[in-house]
Amino acid sequence: MSKFTIKPFFQGLLLLALTLGAAISSQAQTAANSAQGGQVIFEVLASEIALQRGDAGLAYNTYIEMARQYKDPRLAQRAMEIAIAGGSPDLALQAAKTWDELSPASQTKPKEVLITLLVLNNRWSDAVKPAIALLSQQTPAQQEMLLLQLQALLARAKDETEALRAFYEIASTVKIAPKDQGLLYTYAMSAEKAGRLDIMEKTLREILRKNPNDANSLNALGYSLADRNIKLPEAFALISKAHQLSPKDSFILDSLGWVNFRLGKNAIALEQLQEAFTMKPEADIAAHTGEVMWVMNRKSEAEEMWRQGQKLDANNPTLKETLKRLKPDWTTPEQPPNSSWDGRFAVKIIGITEAQNQGGSGGFSLTQEALKDTLEIRNPVGGSIAKIIIMPGEASLERDGQIVTAIDADTLVQNTLGLPLPARGLSNWLRGEVRPGSEASVERNPQGQVSKINQDGWDLVYGWGKNNRLDKLTMTRSSNIGSIDIRLVFDHPND
Repeated sequence: MSKFTIKPFFQGLLLLALTLGAAISSQAQTAANSAQGGQVIFEVLASEIALQRGDAGLAYNTYIEMARQYKDPRLAQRAMEIAIAGGSPDLALQAAKTWDELSPASQTKPKEVLITLLVLNNRWSDAVKPAIALLSQQTPAQQEMLLLQLQALLARAKDETEALRAFYEIASTVKIAPKDQGLLYTYAMSAEKAGRLDIMEKTLREILRKNPNDANSLNALGYSLADRNIKLPEAFALISKAHQLSPKDSFILDSLGWVNFRLGKNAIALEQLQEAFTMKPEADIAAHTGEVMWVMNRKSEAEEMWRQGQKLDANNPTLKETLKRLKPDWTTPEQPPNSSWDGRFAVKIIGITEAQNQGGSGGFSLTQEALKDTLEIRNPVGGSIAKIIIMPGEASLERDGQIVTAIDADTLVQNTLGLPLPARGLSNWLRGEVRPGSEASVERNPQGQVSKINQDGWDLVYGWGKNNRLDKLTMTRSSNIGSIDIRLVFDHPND
């Protein structure tokens, strides 16, 4: 007689199902709830088998629905693990939120995971509240560890300003030990982004009292003073010392050029700034170099330098502020608060395999009012396909009387309509502007009009008509499904 055995994989599934089923059924005192526990066993097994067969979506949905129905955080945790393994960060984040909501307040692990997923999804502002709650439960050593982890993740932030402001809100709720010089420096930089220059200066001076040869702190404090055009002799002394300590640091050399400009030494300032830009082309340095050229009445050279800066990062705050203040002729004029566009679109996807090739066409209308974008998509004969409303941090799509909401408009459109339309940045791009919040590159034609933008993985090529009106826009990108080509043609009924 052969011996009956259970393979380890199914043995693990059965143990998981029985544990969860027993935990849930033990909460009840009736036979009905015992039956409920049996149902959980079946659903867990079915979900895991579906996962092994490649249907991660079914497994995720079952787990997250069960978690909400039975109020069991372990089911939400399992849903999150499935989403992470399947490369679905939005779904993982939703499951992590549910896991945290269902868990006892004393449990810190769900909050730790939720905070990490939020910042990895570049939702730093949303991470502030759970991070502060977690810090209130931690020992000083644990608080230091959490801040160090957040500090390490700052380098991955798409919007550095938003991330640093969030870091300041979080770190301000605890006392950072003086020995943590790196954390104190990051805290100082975050205070500056939050508009607390007093805190920034106080923190940097505290670092320099402990370590007077900290080149980064010397440079940061000196640059802050020079940029505000105050205490210029002290600013020059601080930056000069930093330059002696790190003579090959392009950012310190940029600061030295900037303080010399503030002191009226334009010739030496330009020489230092040009050398800094040659060492490391950065949009900040381009902004400063261009401004010195502008003041020296070398305006064509200044404009060319700023164009180079826009190719590097058109969303750089220093460069944007400089262009807004000095207003060279070729910059895009300020637009009215409300705008609308009508036209037609054609989408072509060349897949990795021929079977993945697809395409579609139709019409669209986009209306912008304050911070609200309304995008209507129509089929080729004019019938409505969907209406998408986009606001900061929120998007909703209405189709066939049903409304679906999401955090990210692009993901919402892709998942609901199957069309890779870049909805969230569209109103900015149609103006010939970059979308705030992520790095972008801009190129201009000889007339100063935007000819190309690269942002969020999209390459945009502009075709301008008479009266400075946009006639067509071509948008291309590579993705995991192949190459995507979108062509927009605009209607101008008043022409």
